[in-house]
Amino acid sequence: MAWVYVLIAAVFEISWAIGLKYSEGFTNIKASIFTIITMILSYVFLALGVKTLPIGTSYAVWTGIGVVGTTIYGILFFDEPKDFLRILFIMMIIIGIIGLKLLSTSTK
Repeated sequence: MAWVYVLIAAVFEISWAIGLKYSEGFTNIKASIFTIITMILSYVFLALGVKTLPIGTSYAVWTGIGVVGTTIYGILFFDEPKDFLRILFIMMIIIGIIGLKLLSTSTK
């Protein structure tokens, strides 16, 4: 269940990172409230995950999924660059996340 918590936390991480863009420096009230709520939820679920998982692995997976998800969203919806090297490095992050998960000493 701990890995599920980290995954949920990562989805909320993606949400708040994207919410920052829409909050326009916290001048858009609705987007700002969404961003703050998803930040809190992200941290709560991460905290639940690290109760039984190693903190370093959990944090790396949480931020890695957040980076990949936010970058993909930016490519799809904000017309951010999608050149070969950028995609290659995103794939390297994904490989690192998978590697950390596979090498985790916890089976919870």
